[in-house]
Amino acid sequence: MRLMIAGGGGFRVPLVYRALASGAFAGLVSELVLFDVDPARLSAITAVLRAMPESDGGPHSGPNAGVQPPAVRTTTSLPEALAGTDLVFAAIRPGGTAGRINDERVAQDLGLLGQETTGAGGISYALRTIPEMLHLARQMGEFCPDAWLINFTNPAGMVTEALLPVLGRRVIGICDSAGGLVHRAARAAGLPLPDGTLDGVGYYGLNHLGWLHRLESGGGDLLPALLSDAAALSTFEEGRLFPQPFLQDLGALPNEYLYYYYQRDGAVAAMRAMAQTRGESIHHQQAELYPLLASAGADAYTLWDAARRSREEGYLAEARTHGEQRDEDDLAGGGYERVALAVMRALAGAGDAQLILNTPNMLPTGTGGAPASGSTTPEPAISGLPADAVVEVPCTVTPDGAVPLAQSAPGPEQLTLLQRVKEVERLAVRAATHGDRAAAVDAFSRHPLVDSPALGAKLLAGYEHAFPRLRGLWRG
Repeated sequence: MRLMIAGGGGFRVPLVYRALASGAFAGLVSELVLFDVDPARLSAITAVLRAMPESDGGPHSGPNAGVQPPAVRTTTSLPEALAGTDLVFAAIRPGGTAGRINDERVAQDLGLLGQETTGAGGISYALRTIPEMLHLARQMGEFCPDAWLINFTNPAGMVTEALLPVLGRRVIGICDSAGGLVHRAARAAGLPLPDGTLDGVGYYGLNHLGWLHRLESGGGDLLPALLSDAAALSTFEEGRLFPQPFLQDLGALPNEYLYYYYQRDGAVAAMRAMAQTRGESIHHQQAELYPLLASAGADAYTLWDAARRSREEGYLAEARTHGEQRDEDDLAGGGYERVALAVMRALAGAGDAQLILNTPNMLPTGTGGAPASGSTTPEPAISGLPADAVVEVPCTVTPDGAVPLAQSAPGPEQLTLLQRVKEVERLAVRAATHGDRAAAVDAFSRHPLVDSPALGAKLLAGYEHAFPRLRGLWRG
C-alpha cells in the first residue's frame, strides 16, 4: 500500500512513521510519500526519520524481524505525490504556526478566548484551511480517484464536512481527544478497553465538543460510580479538569475542550496571564528546531523527541493547576497516529475496528437506521442534529468505510450547545466554500463563546487584516 501524507514536513510525521515501522502496523505500508510545499521542512523531517533508533521504530528486530519499514519519498509536487496513492493522510496548516499566532491573538485582543480550534480561532483556521483542503480533494479525484482521505487537519469536523460534497464517504475525520478520554475513563473505572473496541461505550458530540455518557459492562453502567468517586477522577486529566460535584450533576464526562465552555472566564484569564500564547510558544520552538534538524545527523531524532515532549507538556497548560504534570502515557505520544492507522488497517481489510471518528450523522439502513415507514429520511446517530451533518461518535470501520453507531439522545443543555455550534460550523463551511462573507460574520457572531454581532464583525475585520489573502476568498 502507498500512503501519502499531505503536510509531510509536519512536526508529528515521525510518530506516523514510528507506528508504521513497528508493532501492529508494521508491513502495512510499503511506500510512504511525504508531500509539503516547504522543502526545508521535508529535509528536517526526513533527517529525523533516518536517525530514528531501533527501539522507536527504526530498522528493528524482535517480533517484526524481517519486516521492512516503508520506503520514504518526498516531493513538493502534489500531482506526483497523489499518483498511484491508495490512501492520503492530510495534516496541513496554511499560514504555518505564524498563522496560529494570529488565530489566537486577534480573539484575545478583543477580550475573547484565543484558542486554536475552539471559538473564534477555530473559525479563522477553518476559513484559511477549507479552500486548500478542497483543492487537495479535487486533485485526488483526478490523480487517485479510488483513494481514501483520512483527515487530521483541524478544525477536523468542519474540514471533513466541507469535503463531503467532493469525496463523499471516502473522507473520514479523526481526532485522538475523544478516544483518549474514553480509554482513560475506562481504566479509572476498572474496565480497560482493548484498542479498536468500544463495546458498551456511549459518546456523542462534535469535534472538540463531546461527552462520554455511558461505560457499560455486564449489563450495568460504570460511569455513575466513576463520577461520584473523586479519587478515581483525579487519576486522569479530564477528571481533574472539572469539579467532581459538577461532573456528578452533569452525569457525563466532557471532552477536555469543553473546559473552554464550562470555565470560559477562567480560561481567558489564564491565557491572558501567560507570557506568550500557545501558538507563539510552538512557533518559536519550531523556528529554532527545524534548521537544526536538517543538519543534526544522528542527533536529529533526539532533538525532535525532546521538543515533542516539551510541546506535549505545554498542552492545555491554562487548564492545569500550578505544578500539575501531564500523564506519562500522553507525553509518550502515539495518540492520533494510532487512530489514523487503525482506520487505515480496517479499510485495507485487515479486520474491523471500533473508533470515535468524524463522519456524517447517518445510521445505515438495516441497522436501526432505516427510515420510518413512508419516509426517505435516514435516522441520525445523534438525535436532534441533521443526518447529513458531520458528528463525532463511535463508529465501526470496515473496508467500506466508517459506520456510525446509534447514541442516546443528548440532554437538553448539551443538545442546545451542539445545535448552536453545528450551526456555526455550517456557516463557516459555507463562507469558506462559497466565498460568503456574510456567512463568515454570522459564524463568528453566533458562536457561543462570542455571541455578539458587533464582535463578530470586528473579529472578521481583524482576521482579514492579519491574513490579507482572506479578502480574496469573498465573492460579490
